[in-house]
Parts: sequence; structure tokens; C-alpha cells
Amino acid sequence: MYQAGDIVIYGMTGACRVEEVSPMARPGVGRNQLYYTLMPLYQRQCTIHTPVDNPKVAMRPAISKEEAERLVDLIPSIQVKPYHSRANNDLTEHYNATLKSHDCTDLLELTMSIYAKKQEAEGSKRKFGVVDERYLRQAEELLFGELAVALELHREEVPAYIAARLEASQKMEGVER
Repeated sequence: MYQAGDIVIYGMTGACRVEEVSPMARPGVGRNQLYYTLMPLYQRQCTIHTPVDNPKVAMRPAISKEEAERLVDLIPSIQVKPYHSRANNDLTEHYNATLKSHDCTDLLELTMSIYAKKQEAEGSKRKFGVVDERYLRQAEELLFGELAVALELHREEVPAYIAARLEASQKMEGVER
């Protein structure tokens, strides 16, 4: 069970701080059930009340700083293939399945594959799809939010952090050769 002050990843909301764990009477439940009171860190101000044992929404601890650094360091070795489909339903289904895994590596791979698709479209002077754009934004928000928490950065600083870390890694490889 999480405690007040813990940072968790809550479903499609992303990073949230556990503000309180307390019993809450709900109409029709008839007993006091323990609820988390969550405050999203990167979405509009709202409060989420969810049962401690809610099986409907995935909740897990945020990754550690070491895990975040390891994930960023994996980027050069990740081989992604853009997912193409003329049917928006297929794209939506594919992207949703990946988002619902609630796994940072999956989010990173999804972000990289959609970004690669965007570069392909721009290189061919084609329009980048609305569905692709929406899921790229959503995946980046979830990924960058969790990385920001783990790395103790502002979410807006995450892309620059990734770029700087990759550049430093490339320079180190050049020195070693």
C-alpha cells in the first residue's frame, strides 16, 4: 500500500502524489473503504479519489532515478519500426494497447516509432496523421512526466536532458575508439 507523499503512476493520468490514504464512505457501499487521494503532478488541477484496491485502473510506483537513466541510455540501441495502417481504428488500437501497458520502455519505443513515422512523412513531404500526432503527444506526456519525477527535473527539461545525455554518450564512445 502506498503512503502519503509517495509518487505513483496512475493509469492514463500519469504521475500523481499520494496526498492521503483514508477511509471514505461511499453511497451503496455500506462500509468505510480505504481510498487514495491523488494529486496529478502534470495535469490540470484536480483531485482523484480511488479505492486502494481498485482493479480497474493501473497504479504503480514511479521508476527510480537509476531506472530512468538506464532507460535514457538504452535509446541508441532501440530499433523501432513505425506502425503504418490506413485504418485509423487499427492505429488507435495499436497505440492504445501500448499505452495501456503502463511500461516506460513501451512508452519510449512508442514515442520513438511515432517520431520516426513523423520524420518519414516530413521527408516525403506528406502530412503527418492527426491520430499519430495525438498519440505522440500523449505518450510523450506520460513518459516525460515519469522521467521528470525520477530525474527531479521539470517536465519541460526532459527532452533537453535526453539530448544532452545522448550527446555525452556519443562523445564517450568516440573517445573509447
